[in-house]
Amino acid sequence: MKKICIFLALAAMAMGIEAKTMVVYFSATGTTKAAAQKIAKAEKATLWEIEAAEPYSATDLDWRNKQSRSSLEMNDPEARPMIKQCTNIMPYDTIYVGYPIWWGICPRIINSWLDNNLPQLEGKTLIPFATSGSSGIEQSVEYLRKTYPSLKWQDGQLKNK
Repeated sequence: MKKICIFLALAAMAMGIEAKTMVVYFSATGTTKAAAQKIAKAEKATLWEIEAAEPYSATDLDWRNKQSRSSLEMNDPEARPMIKQCTNIMPYDTIYVGYPIWWGICPRIINSWLDNNLPQLEGKTLIPFATSGSSGIEQSVEYLRKTYPSLKWQDGQLKNK
């Protein structure tokens, strides 16, 4: 199977067809944005920021306050914060999906983006990456695979602060 994939990629390159890569990310404080920019530069990929329709304030991000916006969203598995703009993902074969780790998983706005882009994401390779001061990415990737089993998730990578 690997040989077939390599052959198809080489054949596409020979015909002038390039696999297109996109880096999509959500960053509440700028840390994930910096990681996304590095990946986009290294991969020569298109960069797209997932922006909340209502930006998060410092008060919204106070994880110690059980009534903060982020706490309420993360404690509600059905929460789907509104996104400012949509993006065209159709031309892309590989999409890196970046986010900070909140409560061990991705913020609910990532679910909003994924839900908004189904079924266009099916068949594409999705590579999660995350930033965190102390958590790993494994639980987050497991959550994404379980929540979106029809999508082709690769193993994720953590970019520590």
